[in-house]
Amino acid sequence: MTADGVPARVGVLGGGRMGAGIAHAFALAGAELVVVERDDDAAAAASARLRASLEKAVERGSTARTITDLEGAFTTATDVAAFAECALVIEAVPEDRTLKLDALRRVEAVAGDAALATNTSSISIDDLAAGLSRPERFLGLHFFNPVPPSALVEVVIGSATAPGLVDDARAWVAALGKTAVVVRDAPGFASSRLGVALALEAIRMVEEGVASPADIDAAMELGYRHPTGPLRTTDIVGLDVRLGIAEELHAKLGERFAPPELLRRMVAEGRLGRKTGSGFYEWSDQ
Repeated sequence: MTADGVPARVGVLGGGRMGAGIAHAFALAGAELVVVERDDDAAAAASARLRASLEKAVERGSTARTITDLEGAFTTATDVAAFAECALVIEAVPEDRTLKLDALRRVEAVAGDAALATNTSSISIDDLAAGLSRPERFLGLHFFNPVPPSALVEVVIGSATAPGLVDDARAWVAALGKTAVVVRDAPGFASSRLGVALALEAIRMVEEGVASPADIDAAMELGYRHPTGPLRTTDIVGLDVRLGIAEELHAKLGERFAPPELLRRMVAEGRLGRKTGSGFYEWSDQ
């Protein structure tokens, strides 16, 4: 453990926006990081993404460390064997059950007694744990996008998760300067289930011509004090991510989570939100 209570060496599998954000949070808390990607090009992109994020933290005064110090705290690799000395490994690959389980099994094979976490926003922890050899060392750590400014981490407990690991997870989240909410494994956990329910209804309202995306968002921002409306949040999260979670919840919880046709059509057209420059809003100039 570092002096601040985070594991001394943390691994992150997947260096995309979420993975880089998780690595950023642990780097600022004093951990050494190793980020593993699928190939050299992806590893180089992950390294550049993480460095740019850390540079912004230094510029904002979010840390007293220099960018040189922070650069020395992380490495990238293309082989999960790099996780061998980690005390905690967090999987942050795309939201697909088969992909995640394969990734977790590969990590478990080389990570010894390390704690293993998934950043899933909707996939059952127990379903994933059933395919692992040490389910007691496994739980969900659901970070929110974008990770650096987000104040919340959802700690999701599987039926086999050891109580001591839950205590450790609470301590890690606190050391990151974030707040942990602990929930049992259930479809959509707490945050995704509530967030997607609101987003789907907002999308139906656009589909029905009730109001514009901007006015629907303003209603929630000004009337209910949401910092960001459900449609702008959907653009930030990614419409494809929202659709994937909705399909998961639809299968398990029924018709109230059926994805609107507008959402399916926008995803099919590649209008995924901020990451593609267009969704319910235009992001090309932001």
